Amino acid sequence: MINDIVQISKATAAAVVAALVYSLLFAAVVTLFGLPSSVLMPVNQVFKIICIALGGLLFIRGERGLLKGAVFGISAVVQTWLLFSTIACSFEIGWGLVLECVIGAFAGGITGIIAVNVKKA
Repeated sequence: MINDIVQISKATAAAVVAALVYSLLFAAVVTLFGLPSSVLMPVNQVFKIICIALGGLLFIRGERGLLKGAVFGISAVVQTWLLFSTIACSFEIGWGLVLECVIGAFAGGITGIIAVNVKKA
């Protein structure tokens, strides 16, 4: 049980840090190239899914990959939302956040299944 919590915590931390790095790099790209604002939401969603996959593949091991991955995915979405809401000083809870949690749980669950079935070299 403790090992599962440690794995989920490490995976969540990796996903949040990766999301922050990707967001900073993407903000620089948007600023430099003047991309339209309609591009922001889809690209950010793709980044979140990639970050969830990265964190899960790095740290989820053992058994119950679907459960650990889903919990990790939701945790990563919520903590990323808290981080960026704090930065923006805007804590809006709506259907968008609920949808992101569902997507995060799905992405985390799939990643968890893959991660526990991949043999370490």
